[in-house]
Amino acid sequence: MTAILKHELRSYFHSFTAYFFGAFLLMITGIGSMIYNINAAVSNFEYVLGFGCIVLVLIVPILTMRTIAEEKKQKTDQLLYALPVSTTDVILGKYLALLTVFLIPLLIVGLYPLIFAQYGDVYLPTSYGSLFAFFMMGAALIAVGMFISSLTENQGFAAGVGVAVVLFNYYSVTIAEYVSSTALGSAIVLCVCAALFAFLINHLTKNENLTYGIGLAFLAVITVTYLYDDTLFEGLVPKIMTQLSLFERFYAFVDGLFDITAIVYYITVIIFFLFLSVQSLEKRRYN
Repeated sequence: MTAILKHELRSYFHSFTAYFFGAFLLMITGIGSMIYNINAAVSNFEYVLGFGCIVLVLIVPILTMRTIAEEKKQKTDQLLYALPVSTTDVILGKYLALLTVFLIPLLIVGLYPLIFAQYGDVYLPTSYGSLFAFFMMGAALIAVGMFISSLTENQGFAAGVGVAVVLFNYYSVTIAEYVSSTALGSAIVLCVCAALFAFLINHLTKNENLTYGIGLAFLAVITVTYLYDDTLFEGLVPKIMTQLSLFERFYAFVDGLFDITAIVYYITVIIFFLFLSVQSLEKRRYN
C-alpha cells in the first residue's frame, strides 16, 4: 500500500493536478474570507467553509476522474494485479494519496482563523470543528468519485458523471421539495432505485442470478409493505433525499453544532464506496 501511495503522490505532484486543486480551493476560500471576514467584518470563519462547499462539486470529480479510469484505459491496471499487494491495498493507497492532496491546502486554510483571531473575536472550536467536518465531507465525496472512476475507462465520462452526482447531492434538499410526497409516488421512485441498484450489482458481479434475486427481493419488499400500509411511504423519498445529503449534514457544523452522527455518516459513506471500488477492481481481475 505504501508503494502505491508514493507512486500516486509522485504522479499528482509531477503534474498540475495537485497544484490546480490546491490553488482553486485556496482561491475560493480566500474569496469567501474576503467577503465574510474582511468586507462584512463577520468573525464566523465557518461561513467561509459553507460558502466554499460548492467548489467541491467541480474539483473533486476532476481530482478523482483519472484514479482508476486512466489505469484501465492504458491497461496499466494489469500491472497492479501482478503486484504482490491486494486490491484493497491498491484502493487504499490511491485513496490516501487523494486525501493527502486534499489535506495540504486545508492545512493552509487552517491558519486563517488564527490570523483573524488576532484582529477580532473568532470562536476557534466552531471554526476548526467546521474545518474537520469539511475535510470529512470531502473525504466522502472523494470515495464516491473513486468508485465512479472505477466503472469506466473514460476520464471525461467519469468527471461528467461525478459532477452530476455531487451536484445532485448538493441540491438534493432543494430538489426534494419538488418530489412527489404521495405514497404511490414514493413507492414508484423506490422501485426505480431498486432496479438501478440491481443494475449496479450486475455490473460489478456479472451474475444474473444474483442481480435478479436482489432486484426481485427489493421489489417484493416494497410491494408488500405498500399493500400492508401505504402511509409508510408518504413523504418518504423527500425525507431520504434530505438525509442522504452530505452537504446538508455539514451545515449543522456551520451553525455551531458538532454533529457526531454526521461524522459517522461520512465514515460510513467512505467505507461503503471504497468497498464498491474494491469489488469493481476485483471483477475486472477475475474477468
